[in-house]
Amino acid sequence: MHSKRHVTGLIFCLFYVVSYFTNKYVLSVLKFTYPTLFQGWQTFVGGLLLLVSGKLGWVDISSIPRSAALSWLPGSFLFVGNIYAGSRALSRLPIPFFFTLHNASEVMNCLILKFTQRERIPWMKIFSLSLLFMSAINLPLCDPEFDFGGYTWALVHLICVGAYRVFQTQFKTTPLSDLEQQYINYLFSVLLLAFAAHPTGDLFGALEFPFLLTPIFHSGCCASAVLGFFLLLATVKLKSGLPLEQCGIWIVLAKVFTTCLSPFVFNMEVNPASLCCVFFSHVGEALLVYSERTSQIR
Repeated sequence: MHSKRHVTGLIFCLFYVVSYFTNKYVLSVLKFTYPTLFQGWQTFVGGLLLLVSGKLGWVDISSIPRSAALSWLPGSFLFVGNIYAGSRALSRLPIPFFFTLHNASEVMNCLILKFTQRERIPWMKIFSLSLLFMSAINLPLCDPEFDFGGYTWALVHLICVGAYRVFQTQFKTTPLSDLEQQYINYLFSVLLLAFAAHPTGDLFGALEFPFLLTPIFHSGCCASAVLGFFLLLATVKLKSGLPLEQCGIWIVLAKVFTTCLSPFVFNMEVNPASLCCVFFSHVGEALLVYSERTSQIR
């Protein structure tokens, strides 16, 4: 049983690393910085594969009531903001720096719950959130290649991620599974991003993209969409087969693996101060998982 859990966790880590590397390659190396088209393509393929998988019985997706889909639309809005801003930020920031800012979404999540539910926060969780917060706000000051636009989009991304997590945990009016929620997100994202492609100028910009007709670009885009779908399935499998705190451990490990391997794949400029921010961000996330585990034991 334990070996099966480890295999599931390792498969999740593999898809996590390869998925982020593929997205980073298309966004930064090939410089395809048209998120309405890139994310629209990914969500279209993800939704199509999810639909086919449900029809074939590979995944469990029941008929979604219209009322449940409409009630979930605020979450879908946040999801679109998450992937759009995340794509913008990832195209301009190194992966370790992106994760450092992404981890700060836990602070946003906790603040929203604090003001809405007045819940008491244990001291260990406060300490871990402080590490995440301090790492995120100090990173732009330490970054040797500061990119104002990249950090601005990362801020929008972490706000959307934090708000989405709160909405997901508090949304209990209808019993939608994670896959059903994601299916609604995919459908809504495709429609919204398709309508936004022309006003944002991404459609005409993509037509002048120098790598548009090259096999490497097509392969990268197809791989990013398919890998994103398999990462979704691996994440759902991980959450369904392991306790919440163990899922958190594997997510931390996946980010650490991706952070440690990324300098060998992509060029990035760092200094000791920025490395400290990245390191303490991962430490803070690990302590956050530990604090949630100890609070559940008590």
